[in-house]
Amino acid sequence: MASPGPVVHRRRVAEELRRLRTEADRTLEEVADALLISTSKLSRLENAQGRPQPRDVRDLIRFYGIEGTKVAERLQQWTKAAQERGWWSDKNISTELSTHLAYEAEAAVARVYTIPMFPVLLQTPEYSRAYYREGEPSLSGKEIERYVELRKQRQKSLDKRPGQEALRLVAVVHESALYQVVGSHEVMREQFRHLIERSTAHNVELRVLPFTAPPLPTIGCTYGYFEFSEPLDHDVVDVETHAGIQHLDSADEVARYREHHDRLCEHALTTDQTRARLREVLAERYT
Repeated sequence: MASPGPVVHRRRVAEELRRLRTEADRTLEEVADALLISTSKLSRLENAQGRPQPRDVRDLIRFYGIEGTKVAERLQQWTKAAQERGWWSDKNISTELSTHLAYEAEAAVARVYTIPMFPVLLQTPEYSRAYYREGEPSLSGKEIERYVELRKQRQKSLDKRPGQEALRLVAVVHESALYQVVGSHEVMREQFRHLIERSTAHNVELRVLPFTAPPLPTIGCTYGYFEFSEPLDHDVVDVETHAGIQHLDSADEVARYREHHDRLCEHALTTDQTRARLREVLAERYT
């Protein structure tokens, strides 16, 4: 089931609570015993797992002796904000996908790399539908339509978002995606036309990594690097496989993926060259 609440605020609360405990030189067990809560509950709070409860945060503020401080005020504000539910919270999706959508909804920039499919945020409904039908044969027709609608809702972030600017998308697509037929030639034809048009938006940068590019690190896996506008919020990476989504948030791992994505961009076609290549393949194979 989906895990509710804006993930950015949960992460802020978690990081601040970890910092306070470290500076107080206390173990998880010591703090949990003092507050009469389980160690596992405190661990979940410090790892942004689930919504932080105002009462628990209030008790921790008292325990660390920071009542009336700016730190306490920030913690209470973040805890309140973390109670809000994302639009996806009632969609009956996995926890991993829910967290992914939260990052996507709250990031300033999404830097993605996909192989051998086009990015979800740039897919037509027909392309998405054909992908699920052929790639996820266990899904019923009703389930497929639910996931297609979910993708359509996600794509709205490229146009507008409540209280923040539209998401900026920097997408690198392996050239194999241009030749991987999904659905039919008609589906591919409309998908190509959509990519050509959508990639002209000011906040969308679409680039093809050609077959001639060297075998760079991460060239064989699809992932999203989510960049946040506030210095307080650390960037994160989601690596996608058929088995699920792996969330990476350690500073070293995230930094490596940013370097890898930058290298992909260095070897990819420019945006104008990408549109030219799309037109060329469209004319050669799908018209």
